[in-house]
Amino acid sequence: MTTTTASRGRVVAPVTARPVRRTRKYDGVWPWIFLVPILVPLAIFFIWPLLRTFYYSFTTWGFFGDVSWTGVDNYVRLFSDPDFALALGNTAIYTAIVMLNVPIAVYLAALINRPGLRFKGLYRTLYFLPVVTMPVAVAIVWRMLYSGDFGLINAFLGLFGIPGPYWLSTPGLSLVAVAIVGIWLSLGFNIIVFSAGLSSIPPDLYEAASIDGASPGRQFRSITLPLLTPTIFFISVLTLIGGFQVFDLIFVMLGTGPNAARSQTLVYFFYNEGFLQNDKGYATAIGVVIIVMIAVLTAIQFRLQKKWVHYE
Repeated sequence: MTTTTASRGRVVAPVTARPVRRTRKYDGVWPWIFLVPILVPLAIFFIWPLLRTFYYSFTTWGFFGDVSWTGVDNYVRLFSDPDFALALGNTAIYTAIVMLNVPIAVYLAALINRPGLRFKGLYRTLYFLPVVTMPVAVAIVWRMLYSGDFGLINAFLGLFGIPGPYWLSTPGLSLVAVAIVGIWLSLGFNIIVFSAGLSSIPPDLYEAASIDGASPGRQFRSITLPLLTPTIFFISVLTLIGGFQVFDLIFVMLGTGPNAARSQTLVYFFYNEGFLQNDKGYATAIGVVIIVMIAVLTAIQFRLQKKWVHYE
């Protein structure tokens, strides 16, 4: 239907009524059909195992696979177990040390992305090489480097008359040694991500700051760090989650001896109870606690990021 109106000698263009789109009965079904290739594998390989894990944490397994419901006995035992407290403390120490790679990566990325620096691609490649290396291979190499008898680190210290310790068999020191490897192993990935964040900062801001007389340090504190906080937050979340999930470095570098038991982390504690002691119900409870801890700490990080992360 079209209508034409005239006002004070002016002809107004015809107004055409828009046809009303009819809502079909199955229009709301199509989005779900397109999501099926994602939702089905997600339900099979993530949601269902997660629900079964939660269920098995309230059970006890026999030697022949028989399962009996025991309620909260596994959790009562877990929170009164001194080994759990030890593993939790070791995990917290390891994670706190590994979190140091965030400021280190920010500093190195800023150095690599300086204007006029040559061979930037080479530097990024060298730092990224450990990321594409198998963690087990990295742990074996560093275990030889840390050797108290013939390791290169102690040999280097001997050149200056410093007696090198037994890095991986000394209580307390072994966890720090493994954490240093964790920093070295994840540094390259963080540098690449921070480099991408630095490249998104407009260079006009630095030019204006230079004209105003701001020193490079002042520019870094007032421009680089505030605009890089979203990337810092992202890397901090990944680093914290990775710290609570560490296992391969502890297992390969420390083995299964007495010092490994003193330096065990939560995932190592889970492995020991579930696969070495064959107490799968108790190990499942440990796994649930690890999941809850990671979820809570991540939620806290998301809560606190509103106070220091700048998205504009």
